[in-house]
Amino acid sequence: MHELGHTRSAHRHNHLLLTPDTFVRAPLPGMRNAAAIIHVAPAAGARFTQFTAEFEEGGLLGPAAAQRFVYVIEGELEMNGRALAAGDFAYFPSGSKASVIAKRGARAAVIEKPYQQLLDGTPASDSFTGRESLVSPEPLEGDPSIEVRHLVPDDAAFDFAVNTMTYQPGAALPMVESHVMEHGLLMLSGGGIYRLGEYWYPVQKGDFIWMAPYCPQWFGALGKTPARYLIYKDWNRSIIF
Repeated sequence: MHELGHTRSAHRHNHLLLTPDTFVRAPLPGMRNAAAIIHVAPAAGARFTQFTAEFEEGGLLGPAAAQRFVYVIEGELEMNGRALAAGDFAYFPSGSKASVIAKRGARAAVIEKPYQQLLDGTPASDSFTGRESLVSPEPLEGDPSIEVRHLVPDDAAFDFAVNTMTYQPGAALPMVESHVMEHGLLMLSGGGIYRLGEYWYPVQKGDFIWMAPYCPQWFGALGKTPARYLIYKDWNRSIIF
């Protein structure tokens, strides 16, 4: 039953919280038997686009004009002839002709961003694939209750980073952060409280958050199970515009 206009979704000048009850699905150009939930895009002030792609069996997401990062949430996808299951991920540079094909019903987080070339001419990286469970976790600032897995290599060829972060119940960021990088964040499991600007939001699995540059941000995990999210940030480039 419709809750008479109530939702946890919120849109402020420096952040956006989208909850599943407000998701709108529509196909993008190059999609077949698939739909996209566009979480954030330049229309909202972001310098990247992030969406969840939902595939029927045999569904297709065609090549992107920008560089693309794909994280499989559930189901099985095929990219460049390689099968990827839940927890697997792939990167394709700008100009890649690679498509994403669903072997069966699947969902994936997709991040697309125009590539920012380094002034020294360092070339963009080639495509790669990986599996989250094979990435060694690192404690956040020595705190074993918060684990970070870096899914994109720490290499100047990349102008962004994508990590997963896992919080044990009761774990929290050690400080309120405010910085020049912007974020796209998808809650994968669990939940907690997110501070964004001067607002405090309960968040849970399936929610999406966009944080603009310098948006004050903090997270604490609540409940009896770990909280885990996928997080993007721009990285490795001078801010000149």
